[in-house]
Amino acid sequence: MARATLAADPLEVAPFLLGKLLVHGRREARIVEVEAYRGESDPASHAYRGRTARNATMFGRAGLLYVYFTYGMHWCANVVCGEQGAAGAVLLRALEPVAGLEEMTAARAARRRPGSALRERDLCRGPGNLTVALGITKQHDGVDLCDPASPVRLLDDGAPVVEAGRVASGPRVGIKRAIDVEWRFWVAGSRYVS
Repeated sequence: MARATLAADPLEVAPFLLGKLLVHGRREARIVEVEAYRGESDPASHAYRGRTARNATMFGRAGLLYVYFTYGMHWCANVVCGEQGAAGAVLLRALEPVAGLEEMTAARAARRRPGSALRERDLCRGPGNLTVALGITKQHDGVDLCDPASPVRLLDDGAPVVEAGRVASGPRVGIKRAIDVEWRFWVAGSRYVS
């Protein structure tokens, strides 16, 4: 993935990421749902009150992976975008599994109640589930998604770009501020959307 394509406003980068691949080892999944966060100008953003130890990666160069812990139990993964020094990120909300399904299933099963069923479509539905399925944790905060040697990468495999008519938008989910803006984007009709 070319870093220059990510060095734009999160509202432009978010729909652009739909259809791209997130890869960690042998596990690959296609991005089908995202949310944009505009840093210090966005009351729902972690960077709204400025730079902290927790959100420092958001202020880095475009193409870094920003990983944070939420609700005392989930890691969430974001693609840093925009200009370096001006926080911005796109939260990854849902992915469509492509490869490494056995590893994803084993990772998710290890965190589920015994005997509960897990469908393929649910492996990467929701920000906390997709990080478990792909094995992304705090140790991946700050990795460069554009570096071919990085353990976690963002790729464009040349698959047809999601058609404009198939990109839907609506309010972001699970936040208490700026709930009226339609900065969540997803592939309309995808059964993997959260």
